[in-house]
Amino acid sequence: MTQFLIANMAPIIFASMILFMLVGFPVAFALAANGVVFGLLGMELGLFGPQLFQALPDRIFGVMANDTLLAIPFFTFMGLILERSGMAEDLLDTIGQLFGPMRGGLAFAVVFVGALLAATTGVVAASVISMGLISLPIMLRYGYDKKLATGVIAASGTLAQIIPPSLVLIIMADQLGKSVGDMYKGAFIPGFVLTLMYVGYVVLVAIFKPKWAPALPPEARTLRGFKLLMRVLTTLVPPLALIFLVLGTIFMGIATPTEGGAMGATGALVMALARKRLTWKLLKQGMETTAKLTTFVVFILIGARVFSLTFYAVDGHRWVEHLLSDLPGGQIGFLIVVNALVFLLAFFLDFFELSFIIVPLLGPVADKLGIDLIWFGVLLAVNMQTSFMHPPFGFALFFLRSVAPPSIKTSDIYWGAIPFVCIQVIMVGLLIMLPQLVTFGLDKDVKVDLNAVEIDVPVSGYGSIDLPPSLVAPGGKGAPATEEDPNKAIMESLKREQAK
Repeated sequence: MTQFLIANMAPIIFASMILFMLVGFPVAFALAANGVVFGLLGMELGLFGPQLFQALPDRIFGVMANDTLLAIPFFTFMGLILERSGMAEDLLDTIGQLFGPMRGGLAFAVVFVGALLAATTGVVAASVISMGLISLPIMLRYGYDKKLATGVIAASGTLAQIIPPSLVLIIMADQLGKSVGDMYKGAFIPGFVLTLMYVGYVVLVAIFKPKWAPALPPEARTLRGFKLLMRVLTTLVPPLALIFLVLGTIFMGIATPTEGGAMGATGALVMALARKRLTWKLLKQGMETTAKLTTFVVFILIGARVFSLTFYAVDGHRWVEHLLSDLPGGQIGFLIVVNALVFLLAFFLDFFELSFIIVPLLGPVADKLGIDLIWFGVLLAVNMQTSFMHPPFGFALFFLRSVAPPSIKTSDIYWGAIPFVCIQVIMVGLLIMLPQLVTFGLDKDVKVDLNAVEIDVPVSGYGSIDLPPSLVAPGGKGAPATEEDPNKAIMESLKREQAK
C-alpha cells in the first residue's frame, strides 16, 4: 500500500481535489486542505522533508506582491459603477430605437450593447442581469420568441469573458506568465469575430423565422431624425471614450493594465457624476462588492499556491506533462484533448477555478510543444466562456432565470442557450485553425542566428603570472595549462540555452 501511494501520489492528489470540488466544498479551502494533508502524508512517506512548507510564506507573499492582480479590483469597480449608474438602460433604450425598424432590431441592440458593456464593465453577472431586467420584457411584449430572446441576452452577457478588459484574461496572463496587455491584444479580434457570429445568427433567424424576431411597431419608436442622432451621440460617446481611455492607452503602451484599470475606475466615477447618479449608497455598494470579489479571487489563488507546492513536490507537473505530451497528433492532438477536457470541466467548475487549477498544469506542456501561450490563453478563455452558457449549470442562465418573468420556463432558457454554445465551440475551432486571429498585431519573437554572432571579450591579463623562461619547460610538464577561449565558451553556452 505504501509503495502504491508513493508511486501514484500525483494522480491521487489530483483526483482528491476534483472530488472535493464536485461535492461542493469551497474551492479555496479544498485546494489548501489537499495541499496541507497530502504534504503531511508525503513527509510521513519520506517523499520530501519538512522544509517544504518553509517555502509557503514566500509563495503566499508573492500573491500579495503581484501588481498584475491590482487590475482586478479596478476593473470590477469600474464595471459596477457603470452598471449601477444606469448606463445599460440608456444604451439599450437608444440602440433599440436605432435598430427598431428592422426585423430582429432588439436582438441586434442586445448583442451590440452586450459588446459595449463587456468592453466597459468586464462583469458577466452585471451585463446579463441588466439586459434581462430591461430588454427581456420589451422583447416579449413585441412578440419575440422566448428561446431567441433569452439566448441572445445570456450569450451577449458572456462576451464580458473574452472582450477586454475581461477579468479572466488578467488571471490567464498571470497564470501563464505573460503580459496582460498582449493577452488583451490577442483577445480583441476573436471577441469582435464572436460578436459578429452572434449577429449572423440573429440575421439568419430574422430571415428564416421572421415571426421570432419582429420589427418594433411605429408607435414604439418614439425617437426619430435629429433627436435620435443627438441621443445616439450623447449616449454612445462617453462609453466609447472610456473604452479608448482604458484599452487604447494599454494597446499603445502608454499605460499598464493596472494603470488603465485605475483610469477606467476614475472615468466611471466621472461619468456617473456627470449623469447626476453618483450617490454615497452607490459608492458603498460598488466598494463592498469589489472587496468581496477581490477577496474571493485572492483566497482561491492562495489555496492554489498551497496545492501546487505539494503537487509540484511529488512531481505532479511531470505526471501531467508525460500524460499530455505523449498524445497522438502533436500540437493539434494536444489542443483537441485539452479543449474537450476544459469544455467538460466547465460543466462543474467556473472560470476562476479552471484558471487557477487547470491552466498552471497545461501551460508548461503547451510551451514545451511550441504553442504560443498568448494564443493558448485566448483559446482557453473562449472555451471557458461556455462555462457560463452550459445547460444546466451555466451561471449566465442562473442569472437570467433570477430576473426572468414567470412566463419564461427554465427549459426555454436552456434551449435558447444551445445555439450560442455551438457558436462558441465553432469559434474555438476557428482559433485552432487560424491562430493569426490572435497573434496578428502581437510583437514577434526575434530569432537570432548565433552562428553569425561575434563576441569579443578583451583579455586584460590582470592577475596572470609571468614565469621566468628558466622555469618553463618548452612544451613540457612545467608549461602552464592553456586557458579556455572565453568567447568560444560564451557562444557554446548561448547555443545550449537556445536548444532547450
